[in-house]
Amino acid sequence: MALITRSTVWFVVVGLVNTVIYYVGYLMLHGLEMGYMAAHVAATLIAMVCSYFLNCTLTFQIRPSWKTFLLFPLSNVANFVITTVGIRVAVEQLGVHELLAPLTVALVAIPITFMVTRYLLVDAWQGPYGVAGEREAHEAGNANRLEAPSGSTE
Repeated sequence: MALITRSTVWFVVVGLVNTVIYYVGYLMLHGLEMGYMAAHVAATLIAMVCSYFLNCTLTFQIRPSWKTFLLFPLSNVANFVITTVGIRVAVEQLGVHELLAPLTVALVAIPITFMVTRYLLVDAWQGPYGVAGEREAHEAGNANRLEAPSGSTE
C-alpha cells in the first residue's frame, strides 16, 4: 500500500489552490481597510465554499450534496481555531507582520485539516464508501462512481 495516496496528493493541490483563494481574498479585504481578523474570517468563509467543491470533486471524488456541504464546515473548525488563534499570537506576541501571519500559521493546520476532512467527507458519512470503498473503486476503475464493497448489505 502506498504511503502517499491519490487523495493525499489532491488534498495538497486543492490546499494550495485554496490557500491562494484565501490569501487573495484576505489581501483584498484587508486592502479595503477591513481589520485583519475580519478579513481573515471573511476570506475563510469564501475559501471554505471553494474548498468543499474542490475536495468533493478532485480529492475524494464524491458527489457534492447538501448533507456533506452542511457537514463540511466541521472539517474547517480545527483549521479555523488553529489559524485564528495562531494569527493573533503570531501578530501580537511574535511580531509577525499581518500580511505574512496567515501563511505561516497555515502550515500547522494543514495536516490536521486533512485528517478531519477525510473523516467527515469519506469515512464517517459514506458508509460502505469509506477508505476501503475508495480503494476498491480506484482498483476497479470506478473512481468517479464509487460502489459498495462486495458483500455489502446496502
